[in-house]
Amino acid sequence: MKALYPEKRLVNASMGAKVVAELRMRIITKAIEDETVLTENQLAKEFQVSRSPIREALRTLTAEHLVRPGRMGVEVVGISEKDIEEIYDIRLMVESFVFQRLLHQDNDKLVAELNKLVEMMKIAVKYKDTDEFSLLDIEFHETIIKSINHRYIAMLWSNIKPVMECLILLSMRYRMEENDKDFERVISNHELIIESIANKDTDLVNQAFYKNFNDVQNKVEQIWSNEEMMRIARESIESK
Repeated sequence: MKALYPEKRLVNASMGAKVVAELRMRIITKAIEDETVLTENQLAKEFQVSRSPIREALRTLTAEHLVRPGRMGVEVVGISEKDIEEIYDIRLMVESFVFQRLLHQDNDKLVAELNKLVEMMKIAVKYKDTDEFSLLDIEFHETIIKSINHRYIAMLWSNIKPVMECLILLSMRYRMEENDKDFERVISNHELIIESIANKDTDLVNQAFYKNFNDVQNKVEQIWSNEEMMRIARESIESK
């Protein structure tokens, strides 16, 4: 099977990190179906690695509740609509809190960093590099979250980031296959976020944040609940 997780993202990663990123993506895209039993020997053979990084990967996936221990190995639990809703509940709480903090601090450096990321996102769209765009999108929001220097907010973000990253990759891959013009609107949303932060305009902050947040969440939920949309998103990378 062709790798579903962007390999360029994992160039300097450990073997365990590479395995867990790919398995997580396969589970969330349903390339590995729920209730499938995965064993260390089977995965070690497939990934051509020792059992140690496989064991590390399965521990991580168990902690993320994507698999559960079984008698013969681990059983794939997958991700439910309720799980996705709860992930976005946390994201909503985190980013809402962060945006309120931004109204009371100097954001000049942050605005400059965000403008650079948006320019890079535009280049990714120009070359139809969906995965690069997705990862820049995540970096954009992570840059905002980390700018307030709140350790525990950063911890909450890091806990939901791996699964959310997969969901966003799927959403953007589907958009590129079905309506690549939609990326202009996505970029416009991000430019509105930057403007709201630069101006410290509460109303504009709320408008920009919720416009972007609802758009992404709705698209993710549509893809996850629609088998044909999921197939298109999954096969968009398999065909490259």
